Amino acid sequence: MLPPFIIEEIRRRENQQRHRYEQPQLELPIPVVTPNYNPPSRRDDDDRGVTIIDL
Repeated sequence: MLPPFIIEEIRRRENQQRHRYEQPQLELPIPVVTPNYNPPSRRDDDDRGVTIIDL
């Protein structure tokens, strides 16, 4: 068993070391966006095709 003053010194050093290595963090208020997926309707399929432009 260690004497109390040694235990306290170990705790103090651990706290100092932890404080040195902690990086400040900034939390940004980023809005949560849920994707709105709408499957294409049959009408959208009719518009697809090939367009030829002759210059």
